[in-house]
Amino acid sequence: MSTNEAKQNSQNSERPLGVRVIKPHQFDANTPQTPGMQRVAAVSRELAGSQGIWAGVTVVDPHMASGKHHHGELETVIYVVSGHGRIRWGDNLEFQEDVNPGDFIYVPPFVPHQEINPANEPSQWVIVRNSQDPIVVNLEPLDSKQQKANDATHKF
Repeated sequence: MSTNEAKQNSQNSERPLGVRVIKPHQFDANTPQTPGMQRVAAVSRELAGSQGIWAGVTVVDPHMASGKHHHGELETVIYVVSGHGRIRWGDNLEFQEDVNPGDFIYVPPFVPHQEINPANEPSQWVIVRNSQDPIVVNLEPLDSKQQKANDATHKF
């Protein structure tokens, strides 16, 4: 297809095959959620026609932590766009590392994890997964010590 044909097609009601640009006002909040954070889809089958990849944005409010969760068989990549945060992981969330803008985080399949924003400003993270399946398995704290750790990072 020539450049002129592509330009003409993009002006028609039917979109041409190829690159898709999804604007923030088009993001879709109708995706599984975890307490303490808000996910929105940006690249999905519905928004972009993607087949094997999903991407979205999450914002973790100041002094908040997500609930403990995993994404089943999916691999997840997180890119920290803004703010300062912390990621905890493991069966008892026994591991943690601080993250800053520009950091990438890789979360393997079935690994329980929690995103935390201990700072005074929101933290925005881009999420990419290797499937269209919206798998989010929210987990309960394992014991009272874990509950106290979660409560310490959540607003009341």
